[in-house]
Amino acid sequence: MHYLDHAATTPLLPVARAAIDAELDRVGNPSSVHAAGRAARAVVESARERLAAAFGVDPIEVLFTSGGTEGDNLGVAGLFRARRDADPLRTRIVLSPTEHHAVDDTARWLAAHDGAELVWLAVDPTGRVDPESLRAALRDPSAVALVSVMWANNEIGTVQPIAELAAIAREHGVPMHTDAVQAAGPLHVDLSTVDVDVMTITGHKLGGPVGTGALMLRRGVVLQPVLHGGGQERQVRSGTLDTAGAAGFAAAVDAVVAGRADTVARVSALRDRLVGAVRQAVPDVIVTGEAAPRLPGTAHFLFPECDGDALLMLLDAAGIAASTGAACSSGVTEPSHVLAAIGVEESLARGALRCSLGWSSTDDDVAATGAVIGGAVQRARLAAAVR
Repeated sequence: MHYLDHAATTPLLPVARAAIDAELDRVGNPSSVHAAGRAARAVVESARERLAAAFGVDPIEVLFTSGGTEGDNLGVAGLFRARRDADPLRTRIVLSPTEHHAVDDTARWLAAHDGAELVWLAVDPTGRVDPESLRAALRDPSAVALVSVMWANNEIGTVQPIAELAAIAREHGVPMHTDAVQAAGPLHVDLSTVDVDVMTITGHKLGGPVGTGALMLRRGVVLQPVLHGGGQERQVRSGTLDTAGAAGFAAAVDAVVAGRADTVARVSALRDRLVGAVRQAVPDVIVTGEAAPRLPGTAHFLFPECDGDALLMLLDAAGIAASTGAACSSGVTEPSHVLAAIGVEESLARGALRCSLGWSSTDDDVAATGAVIGGAVQRARLAAAVR
């Protein structure tokens, strides 16, 4: 199989697997006070310190979660409710229309059930947020609970001007959350230089284990919990900590940071060769967001008059694993809300294909895709024509 779906889940790095294996036989709840518990706690705290060093925060500002969805829900809903409870006039959530569903759906739920008012920022045809639209949305900051803009898009790969957006939010005294799930591996994400208050990351997008994640929560920023129980993480997040998962997560982050420059250069070159091969095979293909800064491993294509689901199945039959968009939306027949937000017509959006590369990607993956994409698109266009 040629795996071109790293944006959905990146294969586990060998160092992460080794770190997990080393802890699987460990007995002890990290919250227990006996020797076994203290030993488990030491592993967790070592992982916390390594994550803190990698992302430019203090260890106390790292809260372990079960992954990106929980982190986004806690970051958005927790911040909204805490801010609204402190001042009932703070009901607005300012966000981009291209957010991951973990943010977008949380905000919409808060609007439907919790009195939130959603303010959508303007994006250009590449999906980049216009900083001036944020400044305009914050003209009355007393009414705003929070801003949420993802660092890099999970479908089309567009990288947002997060530092500039965060500076505008800070200038207006409004806390900002960012979903950095896609950005945390390939990009230099450093909160010591960016004024973000709450940030979501997850392990399985950067070579760590599924089911691990972290929320970077600045000191002094109050979140209302969405899970209730033991309050293991600063009384903000409850649940028994996963010792082996934390160890594997930290090992993956260490490896990604150490090898980032080489990996980004190699993966970017592979991505560019893939785009070239697809263009040669399908001359009328549209490469989404190509003019904007984007993730090094993401190539998003639009094939006119093409059935994207049929294309995906044809590629799968040829041993190519790709996607039509976000993995959490697979099986959903509606076109991507991200593509709709950047002005892509529904008929064209139905011919979308996302190919995402990562640490395990090779020249053979690119060559194999280039060899079959032309024929697959031709057959998928026939499928679209008979619908």
